[in-house]
Amino acid sequence: MTTVTDLYPTRGATEVATPRVDPVVWSEPGAPGPIAESDLSDFDRDGFLAIEELITPDEVAVYRNELNRLTQDPEVRADGRSIIEPKSKAVRSVFEVHRISEVFANLVRDERVVGRARQILGSDVYVHQSRINVKPGFGASGFYWHSDFETWHAEDGLANMRTVSVSIALTENFDTNGGLMIMPGSHRTFLGCAGETPKDNYKKSLQMQDAGIPSDEALTAFADKHGIRLFTGKAGSATWFDCNAMHGSGDNITPYSRSNVFIVFNSVENTAVEPFAAPIRRPEYIGARDFTPVR
Repeated sequence: MTTVTDLYPTRGATEVATPRVDPVVWSEPGAPGPIAESDLSDFDRDGFLAIEELITPDEVAVYRNELNRLTQDPEVRADGRSIIEPKSKAVRSVFEVHRISEVFANLVRDERVVGRARQILGSDVYVHQSRINVKPGFGASGFYWHSDFETWHAEDGLANMRTVSVSIALTENFDTNGGLMIMPGSHRTFLGCAGETPKDNYKKSLQMQDAGIPSDEALTAFADKHGIRLFTGKAGSATWFDCNAMHGSGDNITPYSRSNVFIVFNSVENTAVEPFAAPIRRPEYIGARDFTPVR
């Protein structure tokens, strides 16, 4: 069995901050791709990149229709890959959506999408996770502050920070309907959280996260140092963000839904090993073990 050094300890007795040792942008300067050098530099500094229009209004309509079709399909609702809101019993998320839907599979393969992932990560990439998120109005719950990498490292076995996410808006993101918030520059510090990972933690965490949550004191220090950026934008806009960026979103108590498709690309040179701080792997529809490059 190959031993992999744990560069980012977490889920121990105490909370531990570890400086990042991995690059943020892995490609060589001047490497070809759809992202301008100035935007790559901003991504390296801030840990995110906002794009006003990644897909066109006509394409938004296609993907939103497919999202609605999937969330209203009784078979999809009954599928274990669908996450149901605890209170309203509405569909909150559908995982592995690029395998369930050829429409979303085409989006994953779109050069505007996968090309940016390759450019940031400096290699071929595969999909570590995909999902559609539905945040209807009048009370859909948010996602508490967290680093995705903390979970993917602890529970999925990703050794290095060579993973990037894109959230593509399928409805307008207002400043009031539970939009994405990120702490710029927070990706430079890994915050290892306190507490052991319960077995089958994913069953609870996908509805409301518990393990892997930073302390109030740590979040206050991060916010004081980095500030908080709230992302708004029309349907079709997108936010790319580093795997270790501290982010979250609030509840949506407005009448206006906020839905998006969320794709996580991981480098084929950073494939998952055994979890670093969990008793068992999460299911493959949450943390993929098929490392086939996106073509």
